[in-house]
Amino acid sequence: MKKEKVMITKKAVVAALFLGAVSFGYAQTTDSAQTVDQSSDTVQTSQQNPAIDALKKQIEANPTDTEALVKLATAYQDAKDWPNALATWNKMSTLLPDWAPSYYSQAYVYQNMKDDTNAKMSYEKYIAAVKPEEMEASKKNLAYAHYFVAYTFQETDKEQAKQHIAKSLQYDGTNEEAMKLNTFLNQ
Repeated sequence: MKKEKVMITKKAVVAALFLGAVSFGYAQTTDSAQTVDQSSDTVQTSQQNPAIDALKKQIEANPTDTEALVKLATAYQDAKDWPNALATWNKMSTLLPDWAPSYYSQAYVYQNMKDDTNAKMSYEKYIAAVKPEEMEASKKNLAYAHYFVAYTFQETDKEQAKQHIAKSLQYDGTNEEAMKLNTFLNQ
């Protein structure tokens, strides 16, 4: 029964991560001043969101309901309520410490909170937590995680950056940003 729940939860998070990756691409192109203005409005909306309220009640009744936690974290992300999204993803990684998608999601939230140091650490945890049997399904996320880590290392540790960008391109050789960073690092 528990294994079934974990499998259902994994499927839900893979879908959430896919949607999150699409949202992240959009987030990179928005004006940060506009994002700050929108985020305070969105947090107020998430506090009055009936779906979030229902999920919170469901989790109060069963704090180990990983499927509900994933849905709640995703709902917080959709509402751009980053502190609550992060807290919920942290609960997931406590309940399932070897479940890689929770670390990827934490990194995504940290990035939206403009906390690159913690985002980098979470991406590194994600990279380390992906199991060999999950590699194929995780290629896009692994590519981005390695790219982000390489990007943060580019000025402090060029060799580490080169290793990570090579891994990124191994997982997704079509990422133009990764190719540009690779060119820059190898000049």
